[in-house]
Amino acid sequence: MAETPARIESASTVPARIWEIDFLRGLAILLMLLYHAGFDLTELAGIRRAFGIVWDLNRPGFQIAVVVFAGLFILLCGISSTLTRSNFRRGWRLLAVAALVTAASFLFNREETIYFGILHCLGVCILIYGAAFQNAKPRLLAEVGLFVVGLSFALPALLRGTPVRFNWLAPFGIISDTFSSFDYFPLLPWFGIFLIGAALGKTLYAGKRSLVRRTMPANVINFAGRHTLLIYVIHQPVFLAILFVLGRIKL
Repeated sequence: MAETPARIESASTVPARIWEIDFLRGLAILLMLLYHAGFDLTELAGIRRAFGIVWDLNRPGFQIAVVVFAGLFILLCGISSTLTRSNFRRGWRLLAVAALVTAASFLFNREETIYFGILHCLGVCILIYGAAFQNAKPRLLAEVGLFVVGLSFALPALLRGTPVRFNWLAPFGIISDTFSSFDYFPLLPWFGIFLIGAALGKTLYAGKRSLVRRTMPANVINFAGRHTLLIYVIHQPVFLAILFVLGRIKL
């Protein structure tokens, strides 16, 4: 997941973080860690029960959970993009890290290479927002966001009867039946969720300050929310190293 700012940038004061955004983003990244741990245990180590949970990742509950916490994270990224002027720097940094993720996944499992995962998606969303929507009004952001989400639901009907035998439009959600990836977040619908988040950011956080006066004491969730990119990059190597040391997988 991407580390996106949740702070007020000021030339005269130390940046003050908006703690509830950090908290929600930290909650999303920790839920993602739990899901990825379950994936590694079941798909790589063959362990079906851990942490008191039977890990059948094809069950609807798990699939819905992934959509919810990933959607929350992308929504928060949209909000955070309205609180900074460094969107181009952030977008290119995410794409650079995403390229490393693609290379690492290609070496690990060529058939499940991550070509357009959540980091690729967020990097592109941030760059498009910075180039075309940074000065847009909240209403326009919400309208375009809803249109993108609606288009994603209409896409299967629009493509019905048209066989897709290529994957070069994968960033837009147009893929062949043979497409497979460990992580896949196309711009349709996720750019729409990002823009809805930006609309919320320009509305709820127009004053660039926390909506909740009473701050939360320092905790692991807020800490995770401030370091999401680092956590995303290192968590899988750490999980795999633990499973390798325990003799559950061979790298």
